[in-house]
Amino acid sequence: MSLQMVTVGNSMALIQPGFSLMNFDGQVFFFGQKGWPKRSCPTGVFHFEVKHNHLKLKPAVFSKDSCYLPPLRYPATCTFSGNLESEKHQYIIHGGKTPNNELSDKIYVMSVVSKNNKKVTFRCTEKDLVGDVPEGRYGHSIDVVYSRGKSMGVLFGGRSYIPSAQRTTEKWNSVADCLPHVFLVDFEFGCSTLYILPELQDGLSFHVSIARNDTVYILGGHSLANNIRPANLYRIRVDLPLGSPAVECTVLPGGISVSSAILTQISNDEFVIVGGYQLENQKRMVCNIISFKDNKIDIHEMETPDWTPDIKHSKIWFGGNMGNGTVFLGIPGDNKQAVSEAFYFYTLKCAEDDVNEDQKTFTSSQTSTEDPGDSTPFEDSEEFCFSAEANSFDGDDEFDTYNEDDEEDESETGYWITCCPTCDVDINTWVPFYSTELNKPAMIYCSHGDGHWVHAQCMDLAERTLIQLSEGSNKYYCNEHVKIARALQTPKRVQSLKKPPLRSLHKKGSGKIITPAKKSFLRRLFD
Repeated sequence: MSLQMVTVGNSMALIQPGFSLMNFDGQVFFFGQKGWPKRSCPTGVFHFEVKHNHLKLKPAVFSKDSCYLPPLRYPATCTFSGNLESEKHQYIIHGGKTPNNELSDKIYVMSVVSKNNKKVTFRCTEKDLVGDVPEGRYGHSIDVVYSRGKSMGVLFGGRSYIPSAQRTTEKWNSVADCLPHVFLVDFEFGCSTLYILPELQDGLSFHVSIARNDTVYILGGHSLANNIRPANLYRIRVDLPLGSPAVECTVLPGGISVSSAILTQISNDEFVIVGGYQLENQKRMVCNIISFKDNKIDIHEMETPDWTPDIKHSKIWFGGNMGNGTVFLGIPGDNKQAVSEAFYFYTLKCAEDDVNEDQKTFTSSQTSTEDPGDSTPFEDSEEFCFSAEANSFDGDDEFDTYNEDDEEDESETGYWITCCPTCDVDINTWVPFYSTELNKPAMIYCSHGDGHWVHAQCMDLAERTLIQLSEGSNKYYCNEHVKIARALQTPKRVQSLKKPPLRSLHKKGSGKIITPAKKSFLRRLFD
């Protein structure tokens, strides 16, 4: 196992706890930024590539017939193979939290429409469910099992808000364990059926799930009601005959106590568990290897990575599975330093580089769940009380690498610059001036020279005028350059040539008379 520190460009602010990573044929994509998608990436999905220990994110592209996919944090995801060639490799996304702290109960299917050396185009469709529809939740798992030539989704666990009748102002965002029910979801017909299994007594969140053929293994997890991480290991087997499905659950020995761990696959029959927590404020520093042989599961500890002091001493960590035996980890920055990054990131390779790309066992696991922006800097049980498109990033790519400066930086975009000698916009004291402003001052582009941005407020623009200018295509010049622009655009006055009257062509006393034919010739000459 090798641990490498990763540097991140200007897109670091996008990577917050609760994101998901999706691997489409070796290309990794990032999903689940904490806020709504930014204007430079309306899809909220980014190509996620690490080269020479440097991470770059690039906005992904969706087809025109795709539905809107909101940024969801802590959803359940898994891979799925359809019957058609176009459905060869898909991702199922269920649940998660929206930036408005609402819980989603929708199911989305993400697939690749086209792929070339420049970009990958996705299609996202929403699946409507009927029957026993699972409530909106997060921290759960969804897997796909295959039996008798058919497939079915298996959904289990998670947390949800307390019933609306019990929600008060003080407990509006309080959550509780979902009931320990198992849902079978038919993705083809959109049917969902609930099963109550006596072996499952507690609702578990942030557990590890592994699907193999017709079986799902549930390992670890956290029970919010009891505040425990039981060392349970469940085997849920699904039989799909022509009639009703048969679901059975068996309690197996040899489980481990862990929550919020990351699962990655290193071979056809071997998986590695990295990270997670064993107590509320204690990270689980050991790693486990899970082996399958003759339909038996074996879990044992493996060689521990050479964790850095920062990782050892941090109270929280989070990350996701990049596929191919590689895990992406993040820890909070050191606030004691004068200049500190929000997070530090690492990649942990648990397998050799020659892992077969075609090895596809359909797996699902929950990533680490800490969110310092919403909770105390402790383990996942407290956090939720809430309280690409290119193969390379060369300069000739069709799309620019996502630049956080376009959204948040104050120096490049000029939101907090001094736009004119009388500018009084200050980052520390600024308050919204126009009704259309949210968290940044409205700006307008001056077309003088190479162009520059100025604050609409400093230019004494009425809001109605600002809206009209933003809707039109006319050039705008700020107060300092408007006189120069007018001088350049206004042509100088030129005195017009006076035409001599025709009668002056007949000189008095000359004795010569201009005939009508000569008059016509002279008129054409002077006209």
